[in-house]
Amino acid sequence: MSVLDTSVIIYKIKDNASIHDNVTEITVLEFPPILKYPKFYGRIYYLRRSDLNLALKIQLNLRKIGAQKPIPDILIAAICINRNEELITMDDDFIDISRVTNLKTMLIARDGMKEQEE
Repeated sequence: MSVLDTSVIIYKIKDNASIHDNVTEITVLEFPPILKYPKFYGRIYYLRRSDLNLALKIQLNLRKIGAQKPIPDILIAAICINRNEELITMDDDFIDISRVTNLKTMLIARDGMKEQEE
């Protein structure tokens, strides 16, 4: 199973697509309509203390390379890493996060599946 980033969720809902992948609590906070979307069949991963601890380490490592990222992205990455899940996203910010962590990402384009494994 994979975790879908908020941008992917929004795109899939606009397309009226079924969603079987998982999401994070952060995505639910960013886009609450996912909770009432009748074609959402995935799980919601909630934040744990270990996710917050990892998020801090990630942000510190990003700052070292001059690539600090928004907190929601860092938290989503930490949740995925701690659960050994691949993140499917349309957001280039996760490329830098993958460079300083073992985050598995698949970057997709809006016009199709342009994979970029990091």
